[in-house]
Amino acid sequence: MSFDARMLSGIGVLAAVVDAGSFIHAGRALGLTQSGVSRAIAKLEERVGVRLFQRNSRAVALTEEGRRFYERAIPLITGLEEAASEAAGASEKPRGHLRVVVDPLVARIFIGPRVTRFLSENSSVSLDVTVRDRLGDMVSEGFDVAVRFGEPEPSSLITRKLLETRVLTCASPDYLKRRGRPKSPRELTDHECILFPDPRTRRPFEWVFQRGAKSLSVKVTGRFTVNDSAAQLAACVAGQGIAQPLELELRGHGDLGLVELFPSWSEERYPLYVYYPSRLLPPAKVRAFVDFVIAVAGGNRSFERRSPRA
Repeated sequence: MSFDARMLSGIGVLAAVVDAGSFIHAGRALGLTQSGVSRAIAKLEERVGVRLFQRNSRAVALTEEGRRFYERAIPLITGLEEAASEAAGASEKPRGHLRVVVDPLVARIFIGPRVTRFLSENSSVSLDVTVRDRLGDMVSEGFDVAVRFGEPEPSSLITRKLLETRVLTCASPDYLKRRGRPKSPRELTDHECILFPDPRTRRPFEWVFQRGAKSLSVKVTGRFTVNDSAAQLAACVAGQGIAQPLELELRGHGDLGLVELFPSWSEERYPLYVYYPSRLLPPAKVRAFVDFVIAVAGGNRSFERRSPRA
């Protein structure tokens, strides 16, 4: 299909409907009637050749084809808008509303303690941070950037690794006094472990131990499963069981008195990634936030060189 320049205005209406969640609210934002928005979407659907929205009396939602079209088109439109501003000699100063989705550990370690720095350096940006344990569909949900631990799944998103931090195996002195200290990872099968679910599968993460080229997988069990790392760490400190916190988080809390059980089997690394939709002319506010998290993550690499008390 050849490009039809009239699609550009239709894509703008599409973006407004996705952002507003309804034809009525999109019309108010654009200065159009509800029927005007509906006609614009119908014309865009005709030109694209697919149905973009499922409609009923209460709500509208992107179809699967509409979601894919939106994910590909919106970064290009954003890039065109910024290119036009730059060509007109407008300032490249970051501005506007920035929506970010992060996991709880990122929010506690990186965002909360340093948000004042970012907002001070970018006085024309307002920052809206959503904290949750899954990435979701960041484009269709209207997020500009995501920062998450774990290897990324295949997608059209641009990803950049920020750091890797060790996965440690720890217990409190109280727990070890009651249950004894395991001498090797294999002995964990006889212990109470605090389990952490994979947000993608909701099943507890496998416990893997690495020493050089050797890798050892141990099937552990426990009666307490929690998807918040702060709660996991608090339960471990309280003596509930053995846990696998990230070294980065331990250093953020200072000395908690935990004992690292297997220093020679602690070479497993867990990565932190930043995600954003397009490499093509990302908005200045997105570039500013990505630069911010890169700088913040780089400043914490020293955490990886230290260990909790053995």
